[in-house]
Amino acid sequence: MELDLTPKLAKKLYGGDGGAYYAWCPNELPMLREGNIGAAKLALEKNGFALPRYSDSAKVAYVLQGSGVAGIVLPEKEEKEDTELVVLFLGDTSKAHKSGSFTDFFLTGSNGIFTGFSTEFVSRAGLGGSVVKTLVGSQSRTGIVKLDPSCKMPEPKKEHYNGMALNCEEAPLDVDIKDGGRLNGKAMCSPGFSCDSALQVTYIVRGSGRVQIADPDGMDWFSIITTPNPVFTHLAGRTSVWKALSPEVLQAAFGVPPDVEQKFSSKRKAEEIFFPPPN
Repeated sequence: MELDLTPKLAKKLYGGDGGAYYAWCPNELPMLREGNIGAAKLALEKNGFALPRYSDSAKVAYVLQGSGVAGIVLPEKEEKEDTELVVLFLGDTSKAHKSGSFTDFFLTGSNGIFTGFSTEFVSRAGLGGSVVKTLVGSQSRTGIVKLDPSCKMPEPKKEHYNGMALNCEEAPLDVDIKDGGRLNGKAMCSPGFSCDSALQVTYIVRGSGRVQIADPDGMDWFSIITTPNPVFTHLAGRTSVWKALSPEVLQAAFGVPPDVEQKFSSKRKAEEIFFPPPN
């Protein structure tokens, strides 16, 4: 299959004055379908409220900007519980209805789960017909709504963060190179490949660059990998695959004389995978 690695923008699926929901389409990025990976983005305006829903896919949420409150209900568990908020979702769609796409099922709104049942059926939960009609019909909007500023939501509790949230900015770095960083301006990340067929989907959070060489303002990215214990091999640096090969093998493989092989092997042997810009 021919690979198209051109960066793509997400397309808006729905939204209103409370915000919008965007998704990357597997028809435009076939690797999402091939790798069973979904990608979407939620952008909420101030006082925006995403109606409760459940998804057919396991996913990781990364806050790109802003702050807000998220409530999460795990299967068969009880609930755990301003400014503009933008959240990136990346996740596994191997068990989803559509490979490469997230499908959300809304609990409320004009397309909420109750709208698929008759009033008589829902009223069997012990509710009167008028109450059922009010529950099902009062929220006429879908997906995202804007709440009145006076509407108060439950405040999050610190214990709810345990095992559920991680501040990537405060997490210790696996690799920290002076002037190489995350990538700092004009720094480079060593090229590499997956040894176990794992796929990696990357979202550029800020900055810009060429492949994995940062522009002067630097570049940050966020990725998910489709295996819990990925094995990557890099082509440069301390863990470079070339270090495991003898000079004779390298000379024969590249078809070069010993002096060229020696110059090649002597570079970037003791460094990590991030390289600071040349002086």
